[in-house]
Amino acid sequence: MKSRNLLFLFLLAWASTASGQYKTALPGYRFEFPRDHFNHEEFQTEWWYTTGNVDSGDGHKYGFELTFFRQGVDRGPDKTASWDLRDLYLAHLALSDLDGGKFYYTERLNRGGPGIAGADKTRKKIWNGNWELRWNSDDQLQLIATDGQFSLELTLAPQKPPVIQGENGVSRKSASVGQASHYISFTRLKTTGTITRNEKNLQVNGTSWMDHEFFTRQLGDDQVGWDWLGVQLDDNSELMLYQFRRKDGSVDSFSSGTFVDGQGRSVHLPSADFHLFPSGGTWTSSVTSARYPIAWTMEVPKLGLKLQASTRLKSQELAGNRRLAPNYWEGAITVQGTRNGATVRGVGYLEMTGYDRAVELGPQ
Repeated sequence: MKSRNLLFLFLLAWASTASGQYKTALPGYRFEFPRDHFNHEEFQTEWWYTTGNVDSGDGHKYGFELTFFRQGVDRGPDKTASWDLRDLYLAHLALSDLDGGKFYYTERLNRGGPGIAGADKTRKKIWNGNWELRWNSDDQLQLIATDGQFSLELTLAPQKPPVIQGENGVSRKSASVGQASHYISFTRLKTTGTITRNEKNLQVNGTSWMDHEFFTRQLGDDQVGWDWLGVQLDDNSELMLYQFRRKDGSVDSFSSGTFVDGQGRSVHLPSADFHLFPSGGTWTSSVTSARYPIAWTMEVPKLGLKLQASTRLKSQELAGNRRLAPNYWEGAITVQGTRNGATVRGVGYLEMTGYDRAVELGPQ
């Protein structure tokens, strides 16, 4: 999930129909770091998601997103030359100028070729062209991305250990065996660095969230999209919730979430433990005509949590080449509410898919 994050079963028009070439995500997977920060070519789909909220020195607020996707096409033994098409790599880059009311977005697509894009433990990075996420050490990452409209150069420092989402090494998404992902999150990364816009360098500080998932099968036939929120609260806790929407409009019971306390201890939240629902306010895209609910309520009764999420910038839709990936809304949000009666506030990101059309499924 993202599954956020689940994004995305993109490029499936090109993906090999021989899904048996790839492993499925099964219970009992043993995570090992730093190995599992990088490529898992034995699984067909993989993504690395980084989103964050930062402030410049004058208090101007921004959101940012840099995501890398790998889609396996053919692992055949004859695919040995540099330009043989084994994997496709897609990347999305976005900047939300929350005070200026502007949203900037671009994407790129490459094959691995002779080092054009990839994810490599030896090189300690995930990259697509000159966009990259690099591990400088076990406790520091470097995010670098340059576009004609803006550029980012940020340092991300994990404040808590990685969270293994789900149970028994898998995040279940549907009923069939293997409809799941291996899913890792860094829920709080101290973020510092520079945003460059209009030839002006802005020093920024804030927090980020990073998700990494790898899998071969995820969604069920009746699941058309999902809603995902990841928030960082000012009491040093984090909450992630996601729900799958079915064709009949109901919420799938395989929806789930995670709460991380101030010491980094995580609690898995099955769908029965929380309520996630729109709470007023929509935005309609002039590009896709999709109508997105942009205000949400999150309730976790057993944790005493009740939160309201909203956004300062309604237009944060990533609408690109529909042949490459589903269109989706993903943007910076603010959160306020209570935890056991005490006021809490925070920031985060909201992702919504399947509002202009159902997310297309991969080989089943």
